[in-house]
Amino acid sequence: MTNQNLPLFGFDRLTLGLYLALVLVGWVMIYAATYNPEVPYAFMDMGQTAGKQLAFIVFCLVMMFVVMMADWSFWRTLAIPIYLVSILLLPGTLIFGREVNGANAWYHIGGFTFQPSEIAKFGTCLAMAAFLSSPGVDLRQLRDRIIAFGIFLIPTLLVLLQSDTGSALIFFSFMLVLYREGLSPVLYALGFGAAALAILGWKFEPPAYTVAWLFVIVNILLINRFRERRNIWRWVLLALLPLIIWWIPVLNQILKWMGLEMAEDQKHLLVLVPQLVFFLAAFFPNYWKKNSLIQSQLRTWVVLLTLSVSLVFAANAFLNLLPPHQQQRIKIWLRPGEAEANARGAGYNLIHSKMAIGSGGFIGKGTFQGNMTKLKYVPKQSTDYIFCTVGEEQGFVGTVGLIALFLWLLWRITFLAERQRSNFSRIYAYGVAGIIFVHVVINVGMTMGLIPTIGIPLPFVSAGGSSLIGFTLMIAVLLKFDSNRNLA
Repeated sequence: MTNQNLPLFGFDRLTLGLYLALVLVGWVMIYAATYNPEVPYAFMDMGQTAGKQLAFIVFCLVMMFVVMMADWSFWRTLAIPIYLVSILLLPGTLIFGREVNGANAWYHIGGFTFQPSEIAKFGTCLAMAAFLSSPGVDLRQLRDRIIAFGIFLIPTLLVLLQSDTGSALIFFSFMLVLYREGLSPVLYALGFGAAALAILGWKFEPPAYTVAWLFVIVNILLINRFRERRNIWRWVLLALLPLIIWWIPVLNQILKWMGLEMAEDQKHLLVLVPQLVFFLAAFFPNYWKKNSLIQSQLRTWVVLLTLSVSLVFAANAFLNLLPPHQQQRIKIWLRPGEAEANARGAGYNLIHSKMAIGSGGFIGKGTFQGNMTKLKYVPKQSTDYIFCTVGEEQGFVGTVGLIALFLWLLWRITFLAERQRSNFSRIYAYGVAGIIFVHVVINVGMTMGLIPTIGIPLPFVSAGGSSLIGFTLMIAVLLKFDSNRNLA
């Protein structure tokens, strides 16, 4: 037996060290968030959050050892069956599950709860790697793109049925994997454009100055179609005219002098003037030389504008379909002033989360010394809002250090991915990196008001057995693949 086949040899020690560091930081912060001076040994009490988390950590370390002992080819051979089993567990929560925080996403087993979506993320990583590494798969083919999208959209829809929007969003992290494997950047540009228009439609309810933004976005999409790249900045500035019109403080005064003052909901009509300037400057000089091209561009302009306006109204219709509490979270995110107006309602968590992080200053108040943590000002501070505890007790230094650990881990995973000889192992590694990345961005952004409040844990740090088991399994299998990369 060679050293490479032994569980204590051949694996990447840096990745393991970063994993252990994050788990240790998480456990200390969980203990701090739930610290009670009257129960000094709570970390040994299974009835306390810190005690349960310590038990899960021990279990995960044993599980990691077992994974390292097993044959690495087991995961590749059974990738699709594992994916199917993890998918079948999701709809079962609607019948046999337990509702937690408004979501039917948990099984209740004895004194513990289990969230199958955490295992579904792992199963989807394996399935995506198995499909994309199959001979003949080419993401330039429509059929292969549909199958790849279906692999992560199926669990996404099932998780949405559980009313667990946060976990459903995580599955879109597989778009990062597809990009690495050759999916056209045009699709991402269209996706980000659609998301931007949807957000603008929520922030600036139509038909006010959302229309100005629509013209700007459509113009910028079109400028490269009919102008040389050396003139790009001149045309970008021209494209921004519909938006600049909103930022001229003297405009309303001029209109008053002319007796043409407009109501706020009519002001969007003014964008037609600079838009007409853009249209004439862009199209008229080329009309006599390229008549057929100008007609094609005009059709494209009309189609894009129609789709953009339709998307804004569709986004508002979708927003109205969300549960009231989720609508309120999005509105508070887009309009921070509403958080103050709802300080005792939907804005409570965000306000106190930002206060807790800000109160930590540069070096923090010290472990177990966070006043807001002790007094439970922020709900779920050991789970979804664990980053607040880090911010209050460890300050700017602690939060930057924690984020640096995550960035280091993500860099290391991508490094491991690129050195794999097997396409399956590389794609799997990128799937793990994408899931961790999206989790960290959403969780940290949520606590600081940069992203709408979404209930997802901070990997390895937040309290919760399902989350820790799922992420540990991902890392353990990745380490096993890497330790056998020369045998693939």
